[in-house]
Amino acid sequence: MTRAAHHDQATMTQPGAPRFSWDDGPMARAVGSFPWESTALGPISGWSAALMASVRLMLGQQHAVSMFWGPDLIMLYNDAYAPVLGQKEPRALGQPFQRIWADVWDDVKPLVDQTLSGRGTYSEEMRLVMTRNGFDEETFWTFSYSPLYDDDGSVAGLLNITVDMTGTVQARRNQQVMQEELLHRIKNILSVTSTVVSSSLRSATSIQEARDTVGARIMALAKAQGLFSGLGESADITEVMARSIGAHLVGNDRIRLSGPSVPLSSQQAVGLSLALYELATNAAKYGALSSPQGVVDLSWSVLGDDFALDWQERGGQPVAPPTREGFGTRLVNMIVPAYFNGEGQAEFLPQGLHYTLRGQLTP
Repeated sequence: MTRAAHHDQATMTQPGAPRFSWDDGPMARAVGSFPWESTALGPISGWSAALMASVRLMLGQQHAVSMFWGPDLIMLYNDAYAPVLGQKEPRALGQPFQRIWADVWDDVKPLVDQTLSGRGTYSEEMRLVMTRNGFDEETFWTFSYSPLYDDDGSVAGLLNITVDMTGTVQARRNQQVMQEELLHRIKNILSVTSTVVSSSLRSATSIQEARDTVGARIMALAKAQGLFSGLGESADITEVMARSIGAHLVGNDRIRLSGPSVPLSSQQAVGLSLALYELATNAAKYGALSSPQGVVDLSWSVLGDDFALDWQERGGQPVAPPTREGFGTRLVNMIVPAYFNGEGQAEFLPQGLHYTLRGQLTP
């Protein structure tokens, strides 16, 4: 024996050096007291030095570690691995690999075979559908299998070091969904903006009118989109109205609201916001809101998925159908109803403009 080797051995066996204990943690106690004689491993007193060393190494790890030994690949694991088993944990110790992990055996068997042939494996974020808690559960794991050798140098089992990556994968998925949703909404905004600008320019009779109309409509669109700055999936109809016609609602009862709380999808909310802005703007210029006595009854109702909205003007100046169809007319009669898979119609009645929207709410 060399002087260095003699020194190392003396250091490891010196008095007071830490020693392994079967009482060092829950799983150490569980392994130490388990009736191994009822398994192919036999009693602890008959375990090989290699098996004992592997068990001690595993139990001392802070990572989630399990090991499988012998022809039946009998399972042992440490404290950090216990939560991985879910509801299987109370019956997992001392069970064959294929029995305790029957739900994922077909997925990992090629890796097990490779490891038992003497070549370790490494898998990153591998998808495994487990039934460890009584139901199918999509999980993702980064783990390695390493061969475990017996005293004679033959492969007698494998060591599994694993990290649960399910939360990381799901967070990345959610981030991707948010990015896709953001891109989708940007495309929709650009499409609606393009329609608003081009149609407003075609309908304008002067550059000043075009400038004022485009600017006002873009501002209304911006307010509508502001409802969803946090990528929310819906907004209540009252909030939509506050954003689109809030200036007409403050300090007077010229627009009388009647209807229940209704959550609208992002696209339906944006469409309805533009329609209400258009109706209120026209009412202030030419209809009921252009005279002191005029009022608007804005009511809506929901029956199942059926949605109905009515805008009825009264007491204003006499109204007449426009001489030419502009963007505002197409917006309320065609564009917005399409968001609701329904129909819209503006009627120029003697008592004032009556606009109806009938359609379906979407989730």
